[in-house]
Amino acid sequence: MKRIISACLEQTIHFQLKEGIEKSIAAKNAKDDYECYKKQMERSNVKYKKVKKKEQPDGSIIIKIKKQYNNYKCDEYIN
Repeated sequence: MKRIISACLEQTIHFQLKEGIEKSIAAKNAKDDYECYKKQMERSNVKYKKVKKKEQPDGSIIIKIKKQYNNYKCDEYIN
């Protein structure tokens, strides 16, 4: 029998601009989406660590994070 002791996901997420709306509004929406994503993880008590955040020239945001997977321990990955 096997048992998972710890697990962590490493993700790269691109908060893209929505097409068909003004660029400045789309860039603000991308930032708002990013903030909403962070708050949702905090509300869900998901442990995470931001590895890298880069704003693109078009106003979109790319983040690289390590986050807890299915409530498994992940301290060794995130610390």
